Amino acid sequence: MIPPPAMSLKKVVRHAGLVSFATLLSRVLGYARDALLASAFGGGHLTDAFYAAFRIPNLLRRILGEGPLTSAFVPLFTQHLEKGERLEAKRFFQTLFSTLAVLLTVLVGLGILFAPQITHLIAWGFHADPAKFDLTVRLSRVMFPFLLFVCLAAIASGALNSLGHFFLPALAPAMLSVAEIGFVVFLIKRWSRPMDGLAWSALAGGVLHFAVLLPLLSRENILPRWRWEPQHPEIRRVGLALLPAVWGLSADQINAFFDTLCASFLVEGSVTALYNSNRLVQFPLALFGIAVSTAALPSLSAAAARGNWGEMKGTLNLSLRIVLFSILPAMGGLLILGRPVVELLFEHGQFTPRATLLTVSALNAFALGLPAFAAVKVLVSAFYSLKDTGTPVRVATLCILVNMAGNVAFMGRWGVGGLAFATTLASLVNAGVLLVLLRRRLGLLGGRRLAKTFLQSLVACGAMTAAVFAVLTLLPGGRLAQVPLAVLAGALAYLGTARAMRMEELSHVGGFFRK
Repeated sequence: MIPPPAMSLKKVVRHAGLVSFATLLSRVLGYARDALLASAFGGGHLTDAFYAAFRIPNLLRRILGEGPLTSAFVPLFTQHLEKGERLEAKRFFQTLFSTLAVLLTVLVGLGILFAPQITHLIAWGFHADPAKFDLTVRLSRVMFPFLLFVCLAAIASGALNSLGHFFLPALAPAMLSVAEIGFVVFLIKRWSRPMDGLAWSALAGGVLHFAVLLPLLSRENILPRWRWEPQHPEIRRVGLALLPAVWGLSADQINAFFDTLCASFLVEGSVTALYNSNRLVQFPLALFGIAVSTAALPSLSAAAARGNWGEMKGTLNLSLRIVLFSILPAMGGLLILGRPVVELLFEHGQFTPRATLLTVSALNAFALGLPAFAAVKVLVSAFYSLKDTGTPVRVATLCILVNMAGNVAFMGRWGVGGLAFATTLASLVNAGVLLVLLRRRLGLLGGRRLAKTFLQSLVACGAMTAAVFAVLTLLPGGRLAQVPLAVLAGALAYLGTARAMRMEELSHVGGFFRK
């Protein structure tokens, strides 16, 4: 495998560092929001209804906005930029934006109209409690327009990424947290039905998510303009790619949909436990896996457009090694510190120890799948940079079936933890099959270097585990003192061991954070 140019490596690392830092800020705000919501509303029927209602537009957002549509759009947009066709790239963006705005408006209208039927589909078990079902319907109608704004923001972010802007597009999703925190802190007492106010604040967060990107779009002279050209050849190419891409990149979201459906039949608080545990797992996944895949996609697409397969494989190998080096200690940390972290972040106010146990059971199962979740993000980006939508479709379909079968097999015995483990199992299958098929497509991908990184990272995780247990065992005091010090001690042990083994990835990750 021919290594990519050093400039290409530096570009991926620099951009990934910017995305990671912005994501860190966004996730910190997200956890502050979740902690406030847990304290204000607890982990019972109210939050079950809110998270089930939010799952509906958020699922469609993942499927139509941040996943397949963006990945179908970015390679084509980048191709124009590589050819010096800036005006054609702008025309393509504005045409797609206008087409998407019309289609999404229609979809939002249908979602509001058929909210009862959609709620029946996603939270079937809520029918046993008519008040809970009606609340979910009402909240979903308020939040459905959220889909319109965040999907338009996703296309805008994809264009900005291709133009070299990564920080603000990665930070913009934090506006959802800002809006909800603002509601809980300043407005909750003014609403006779606070959960309705929370839904309106979520919608406001979606509007702000899109609005903060407008100044940067203006600076790049690609502000959205009405350009109705549904016969534009590349609009049709995006449309044709979108249908299979919905399955190729969104298997995890479809799995989450089915998880919520199954959780609605379990004990009260199960839907909330799934949401909170998934939020904790999403932190390292977004910080490393999504950050690296977001930064790598334009570079992979540019290399594929030039036919430079050596550069593409080198960029892919580097991206996977950075993901492994970063995600494995996060997985170990969540397995060891899961309960203390949940207690520290959520067990306040109306959030009970019983809710903590439910959340931890799902968190442990989700944490085991972190390496696979992150690897899938990078591997699917590689397929889409090759404009191959068919392969991820077939693999994702298999994995959706694996998750459904796993849910049925495990939920009776392990409850909400069984649902999370089924998702992990499906993602492991997804990552393994994609890697094998991509190797057949491109040739050798540097498997020995990946295996070396994996084994060395496991050794470093062993040192990290010993350090974390030492802090938890020897340090007196509450979780507020133990958790941060355990994280710090574990990180120092991991990085120190990696340095002693002279791991190459350490220097890349160091640059990743310095940038």
